[in-house]
Amino acid sequence: MILGIAFAVISGLLWGLIFIGPLLIPEYPSILQASGRYIAFGLISIPLSWYDRARLRKLLLQDWLEAIKLVLAGHLVYYTCLTSAIQRVGAPISTAIIGTLPLMLTITTHIISNNKQKLPYHTLLTSLFLMGIGLLCVNVSELKSEFFIFNIWQYISGIILAIISVLCWAWYALRNAHWLKTHPYNKPMTWANAQGVVTLPLSCLVYCFVCICCSDFIQDEFVLPFGPRPVFFVLLMILIGFCCSWLGTFFWNEASQRLPTTLIGPLIVVETIAGLVYSFIHRQLWPSPLILIGIFLLISGVTCIVQIKKTMH
Repeated sequence: MILGIAFAVISGLLWGLIFIGPLLIPEYPSILQASGRYIAFGLISIPLSWYDRARLRKLLLQDWLEAIKLVLAGHLVYYTCLTSAIQRVGAPISTAIIGTLPLMLTITTHIISNNKQKLPYHTLLTSLFLMGIGLLCVNVSELKSEFFIFNIWQYISGIILAIISVLCWAWYALRNAHWLKTHPYNKPMTWANAQGVVTLPLSCLVYCFVCICCSDFIQDEFVLPFGPRPVFFVLLMILIGFCCSWLGTFFWNEASQRLPTTLIGPLIVVETIAGLVYSFIHRQLWPSPLILIGIFLLISGVTCIVQIKKTMH
């Protein structure tokens, strides 16, 4: 149990880095950042997969199809939407919205598990209230920030994209955990490598499609295929691809096999806290009191979800 929690925490700290990428290369379209990251993830997985080829050969066709679904929803669509949301409304707001994942996972897990025991609605409503006020605090603080230039369409579209990314990641987390639990004879590293192998051709297709078909929609000064800062872009994609995608996925898979889904969900809050800390380090500023209150309320909401777990078991 303790080792599983440690793996989940490390994974959250690594995943928090994904909120920094869009801030470092804001001129790059979100779809290029997403596909670039996962091309790097796929390339990193290839040599690792070679050493694991014996186990990978044992995966069935349905396992590979499952990996494709997970990669599309939980990797490419998720990160494209998240990157685009960060570019529209900033990292703190996007990170705070991602922080609602534990609540969504707890509710969804209860629904799909056909648990006859009802959720304690007073605790659930308390969690919803705390998270809602926490999100409001973060939004109000950011709207008043010097870093935010308000545009109603940009703001609404950013919120919608962040919500879509939450839905994609919630589906990925539950589906991925289900596969690992129903295939205990497969090692988490094997499943991480399988997703990496699948990711490479899919990401290359997306990247090539953008370069060939969408060049007219990209700014003239943006030189394809690697943009105005090719070396920095490639190195950043490699760093994020290894730390956030392969290594983060590996630690998360290790945690998923050791912990119940109702506990693994709340631990995602580590990613939220890490993302907020990293974004303010990038700004070289302390978060405002309103941001700190918002973070405290989000954590309090997650604490309530842990109480839901205790009352349900």
